[in-house]
Order: sequence, then structure tokens, then C-alpha cells
Amino acid sequence: MRWLVGWSSAAAAERTVMPVGAQILWGDPDPLWAVGDWRPDEVRLIEAEPRNGYPTNANGGGGPGSNGRNGRNGHDASGSIARLAVLGRCHASDSELRVGLFAARGGALRHLTNWPGSYTAVLQIGRRVTVLGDLAGARPVFHTRWAHGTAYATAALPLADLTEAALDVTHLAAFLACPDSPEALGDGTPYAGVRRVPPGHALILRDGAPQIADYEPSASLVVGAPTADADRAIAGVRDALVDAVRARLSQPRYVPEPGEDPAPGVGADLSGGAASATLALLAAGLPGMPGTPLGHGAASGQRLLAVTFNDLATGGGSGTAELERARSMAADPRLHHVVVTGGEEALPYADLLDNGPLTDEPGPSLVIAERHRRRLAAGGADHFVGHGARQVLDAHPARLADLLMDRHRWQLRRPATALARADGLSGRSALVPFTVYRAARRLARTSYQQGVEDAAAQLMERRFDGPFAGPGGALSASLAALTWCRPGPAARWLTGEALAEVSVRLADAAARPGPVGRPGERRARAVLARHAADHRVFEQAAEVRSQRLHAPFLDNQVVRACRALPEALRVQPGARASVLRDVLAGAGIRDLPAGWGANSMASAAVAGRAGLRAAVGDLVDLFDAPLLADAGLIEARVVRKALRAAASGEALPLDGLADLVATEVWLRRLLARRGSCWTGTAVPEQRAVAGGVHRLSL
Repeated sequence: MRWLVGWSSAAAAERTVMPVGAQILWGDPDPLWAVGDWRPDEVRLIEAEPRNGYPTNANGGGGPGSNGRNGRNGHDASGSIARLAVLGRCHASDSELRVGLFAARGGALRHLTNWPGSYTAVLQIGRRVTVLGDLAGARPVFHTRWAHGTAYATAALPLADLTEAALDVTHLAAFLACPDSPEALGDGTPYAGVRRVPPGHALILRDGAPQIADYEPSASLVVGAPTADADRAIAGVRDALVDAVRARLSQPRYVPEPGEDPAPGVGADLSGGAASATLALLAAGLPGMPGTPLGHGAASGQRLLAVTFNDLATGGGSGTAELERARSMAADPRLHHVVVTGGEEALPYADLLDNGPLTDEPGPSLVIAERHRRRLAAGGADHFVGHGARQVLDAHPARLADLLMDRHRWQLRRPATALARADGLSGRSALVPFTVYRAARRLARTSYQQGVEDAAAQLMERRFDGPFAGPGGALSASLAALTWCRPGPAARWLTGEALAEVSVRLADAAARPGPVGRPGERRARAVLARHAADHRVFEQAAEVRSQRLHAPFLDNQVVRACRALPEALRVQPGARASVLRDVLAGAGIRDLPAGWGANSMASAAVAGRAGLRAAVGDLVDLFDAPLLADAGLIEARVVRKALRAAASGEALPLDGLADLVATEVWLRRLLARRGSCWTGTAVPEQRAVAGGVHRLSL
């Protein structure tokens, strides 16, 4: 795991503490470290020239990979420190970084987020330190009060170690009860006192005092405002994706050490789905952008390594169709195709109870980590994944209410008809559009405060089996999502005390004034933030040594371009595949196999149930004496009964059970952990949650 950490206005007595395995980027009075296996080209530092105020590289010049670890303090013309650190994949040139430093000194923080790639920027002007996260939440920033100042990092666990934070059981309750509702989660983390900077915001420290600032302009709330041009918006998505892919391909090729799993060069998932295929074809098709260095194995010859996973345990059906589509696309001579097979040992929940890696936070990706690690081990040292495409391109069902608020009710007809066809409701298909319209109108007429209060009441009254709840079809799921806020799939198995705590959080959020935007836009951003957070868990849990995973759909510029798509285009059936098809056509790629862009969620659900059935014995044993029960969040016998019922085929929300299993496994790994992220002569070993799990107190 790679992270950066620093603090502002820390007490002198505490400065003997430093992170383990750190490389200092700049020193006192507000130090910054890079921790982990950062590559040289992933750490860049620009500093101001002391005499004339012009920023330069910290090492006096050089290429994009200059990191300035041995550099001097930079100063502007008035003698104040002025420097910028960029960590990650950033396609900006040195001159663009200098312009960004100048712009940020004048207050234009958004300028630092406009470059292609995925990165974290840290700006220091005098004693003011600014740390910018991304729009999606895949590059988060955390902070906590410490030593009469504030410590910040791009990971929560190091800050929890620094302050010896206890477990925040109420946050875990909110995570399980309402996982994609910022009203319940707030800015908290599983560690008491460690806060998260919301996506699209920056942490600003002035003499150690924290301030959270929004650097992204809010969307217009004008009813009936003119819609964006669809062709221009799709062209914007194409340009953003091409730039995002080029940002990765333009970096120096990394060759792993002998014995390490990933192949040299660049690889990509090729699952047969629209998102991964788009990235693979764009990466292979960019002129002058080789994928794999010459002379490195069977994939040499500057071809892109395309990896497809073939699930033998659940073979047949949609999985076979995806494999055939992948093989058809892999016939491209610019691709070197590798098919990785897996049986029961690669199902979800496989090897979950072994001592796997400890992630920064819990997340449902923990239950599928081993499944994906097998595929990623055959990939490239830099590997593209299609994560985030569904969240940035698809229309959240609540966006139907946004269309009604814009007086575009006729745009609801096609998505409503598609929902009826998806569920095979031929006899009642004539009533479906009216049902969808009525639910969307109800949401459009419901205030934010009322919607959140309704969710709080649902938790208190344990109403999880309403007309649109449960594991029904596409229509039921869409109707249930037409809310401002709703309980998550694991909420039905939480104790009354846990639900009461989350209900209080929701009631408090409903009472707070402030702009909230439209329901569809707000819900879509919350779902994206949830997915981006779980993508971080996925990266850490399925990590292959020396490999970098790249998810361009979560880049700032791609997220912005996708947000510019007209709502009327988003809500149409097959909109994501249609947009990506147009993106590829604009890049000169038009020969796509039949069925390209088909939904792959069904095969994932089949694999999830098969994995649960295969591992049910171990999972029941896991909940024989669970830590979640010690925390007062669940009753063990209730969860054991649900696991057995789901394994026998009963219609229960499997994603809710996955949340419970992942959180329990994460807690056990956290408590079994030894060591700390920090070292120093002034303090003994500091470790988070050293006191164990304490029961939820009302």
C-alpha cells in the first residue's frame, strides 16, 4: 500500500515520530512524506525560485519524474515557501505544473485537478497547506487532530495508528445500514477521530487549523435549463478517455523484478463487457504507444496484454458469451490474449478466512479479492480495469425524478418500457410506465428533509420488506432506488440498537440546512463515492506486488466529461454501451462483435451464490462468535440462519450478506495485526484499536 502523510503545526516534542519506510519530500515546519513502493516517475515536486518567484523543479530541472527528495525549500518573491507535490499518474508536463502552482497561489485550486490521470496534489504556500482529493473518491484524503495541529494522509489507518484511535462502532453500523448514504456515513471512518475529506473537496490547513473547501462548482438548479448537446458531450467523453489512457501509456515502462507475477509493460482486462473492452481497444490503438517492451516473453513485440477470466465453476450462459466476445476482439493483432481459468478455488469467498492483507477500510470487494488476484497476476505491471464505468455513465433511477423536475416527462417512456421487458412483465407491461412515472413524481415532490426522515423511520420500524424491497427484478430494484435515502441490503440483519444509532444520524442530517441539489444527481454522486471507496479496498485486497491498477473511468476529467452527458441520454436503455460504442467509433474502432455491451451482472450474481454455497460451512463458523456481535451490531444466530438459507437458494440479498462477511473478516484482520505505521524514540509503538472491540452504547 502506498500513501502520503504530513502534518501542520505539530508540537516539537512529537516530531521525533516518523512513518515507517518513508521518503521525505519536504521537512519542517510542515513535513510531508511518501510511504511505500512509489516509482520514481510517480512522485513529482515543483518549488518556487527564491529570487524571482518562478517555480522550478526541486532538483533544478529535469524530466517529469523528478521527485526532489533531496531538494531545498522553495520560496516565492516574498520569501514564503511555495511548492507543489503531485503523487500518482499525472500527465501534466513540468511547465503545466508550474502554471498550476501559480494558479493555485491565486486561489484557483480546481486548476490542480484538471490534468489527465489519477493523482493527489499537495500545495504549500507559506504555512498554508492544501491537499486535494479527487471527484470520485478513489484518491481520498483523511485528517485528524494531533499534537495541537492536524495530521493528514491518503490512508486512514496510519492516522489511526498515530492517534491510537479506537474503533468507531457507530460508523460501522452506518456503513452496514446505509452504505451509500452520506447522511448516515458523514465524514467519518472506522477509526474514531479520523475524518474523510468528501470527494470534490480540498483540505486546507492554516497553522494547523483544518478547513474543508469545495473546488468543484455546483450544478445548476434552474428548472428547464437548456440541455447539453449529446454529440458534443460524447466527444468530450472520448477525448477524456483517450487522454486518460495516454497518461498511463506515456509513462516509462516498468519491468518487475525476477520472480514477481505481473508481466512487463501494460495490460488490460478484456472481459467481453463494454468498459474493459473500450480501455483495451483504446490502449492498443493509440499510435506510438507500445504496450509491452520488446524482448520480454510471449507478449513481446509492443502488443497490449489482454487478460480474460474464464469461470469454469459457473461456466455456460452469459459467461460463455462474454468469453466468445473477448476472443473475437482479441483477434486484433495489436493484442496478446491470455485466458485465465478458475474453478471453485476462484469463486467469491474463496480463501477468505486465511490471513489476507489488511485493507484501510472494510468493503464488499474483500469477498472477491482472491478471485480477481488470480486474473491480475497474469496481467501487466500497469493494468487497466473498467471499474467505475457503470457509476459514471449509467443513470441512477432517481435521475428520472430530475427529468420530471426539468419538465421532460416524455423521456420516461423508453426506460420504463425497458424495465418491463427486462422482468418479462408482458401481462402488466402497460401499467409499468405509469408505475415508474408515479414513483418518480413522488420523489420529485418529496423534499430532501422528508426523504431522509422517511429513511430514518424505516430503520426504526424495521421496514425492509416493502413493495419494492428485496432481491426482486430490475423494475423492483429501480423503484426502490427512487428515494433520497434508503437502507442498505445488510440493514435487515442489524440489531435494533444499531439501527437506532443510524436513525439518529439520519434525523440529525435532515435537520441541518444547506443546499442538497437534485435527488438523482445527489444519489448518483453518493453511489459513485461508495464504489470508488470499494475500489480502494479492491486495489489493496487483490494487490499483486509491483503492479499498478488503473481505472480511467474514475479520473477527474473522465468523471467531469460523463457528468456533462444529457440526462435524457443517460436514462435510455443501453446508454452506456451506446456511448462507449460512439467513443470507439470516434477513435476509429468500429468492428465490434455481436452482443457487445451486454449486461454482465447476471454472471456475477451466479458466481456469488455459487461461492456462498461452496463456503457456507466456513462462513457459518466465522459467525459462531463474531466480533460484530461483540460490538452489538448483529445477533450471530440470525446471520448464521441467513447464510444457510441463502446457500440453499432462498431469495435473500446476497450483497447484504457479503457486506457482513467482509466487515467481520476485516475486523479480525485488524485485531490480529501486529506492528505500527510509525516509529520514533519519543513514543512506544502506536497502534490503532489496541483496546479491541467495544460494544455499541446508546
